[in-house]
Amino acid sequence: MASGKHKVLSTEGDIYLAGDCHHNKKKHMSKLKKILQYLTDPDYRIFKNAKLGLYDRLSDEDFIKLLFKVEMGYVPDLENPRTINEKLQWIKIYDHNPLYTKMVDKIAVKDYVKEKIGGEHIIRTLGIWDSYDDIDFETLPEKFVLKCNHDSGGLVIVKDKEKMDRKMARKTISSSLRINYYKKYREWPYKDIKAQVFAEEYLDAGKDGLTDYKFFCFNGEPKFINVSRFEHTDEEEISFYSLDWKPTPFQRSDHKLLSIDPPRPAHLDEMISISRKLSEGIPFLRVDLYEFKDRILFGELTLFPTAGMAKYGPEGWSETLGSWIHLPMKS
Repeated sequence: MASGKHKVLSTEGDIYLAGDCHHNKKKHMSKLKKILQYLTDPDYRIFKNAKLGLYDRLSDEDFIKLLFKVEMGYVPDLENPRTINEKLQWIKIYDHNPLYTKMVDKIAVKDYVKEKIGGEHIIRTLGIWDSYDDIDFETLPEKFVLKCNHDSGGLVIVKDKEKMDRKMARKTISSSLRINYYKKYREWPYKDIKAQVFAEEYLDAGKDGLTDYKFFCFNGEPKFINVSRFEHTDEEEISFYSLDWKPTPFQRSDHKLLSIDPPRPAHLDEMISISRKLSEGIPFLRVDLYEFKDRILFGELTLFPTAGMAKYGPEGWSETLGSWIHLPMKS
């Protein structure tokens, strides 16, 4: 028998609940929306096909050319790459430095950073597990952050352990752990990472949150800084600044600029020095750092921001940025 808000209805011999009917209708509409997106959005179609394994037989080069054509509108020249985006695709295919896997693994990279600049810049790890069900919540403090080590997006911020949405957290983390991030963009360093979930100390920076300073480093030399934020909407705002904290003559042409220029970081010179040390000997690397209570803290290292498919303007700057990357020999 149905009870509460569920009302029993009958139609042509089928009996169901009105509440369930409403839920099923929403679920059906969601499926129709995804089908329409698959038919009309080539980006979504490629990512969905990749997730289904339909491109597994394609070589990295063929898949990258396919994805790049959809994202950028032209086929990359991988024999004579000139733009920053073409050179980042070249690095994916030909520069298989084993150190890269350690650099993009959010757990293993902490040892690399500690060796380079010292442990005082590392955000404390509270625990590491192979699955969400293995997490020992009893040992965790009231506030913490859950992250996956092998992808982008496997993140749950917990400000009150007693009130956390365990169902949502399980769905987010378990879904992320199942992702083969290498297949998504053919970023080789992610291919052999063992997917794990870890808890990290929560950094309470007040209502404004932490500002993430992302240093773009070319052959070990920081050239400019990316500062981004979401302002009241889901649309990200991004601006680039020079090392002396002035807006650069180029910007991301596929994003809105920050509406207000942020203040110069108090420890900018030291952050530049840290970025230089962490990117030494690497053709291209983005080094993410935070300022927190008079400390510089390490965020992550990224070899292929936006999968190496960002749009820069005005025209010509993509080639100029590309000229700053000196590629190694093919491996």
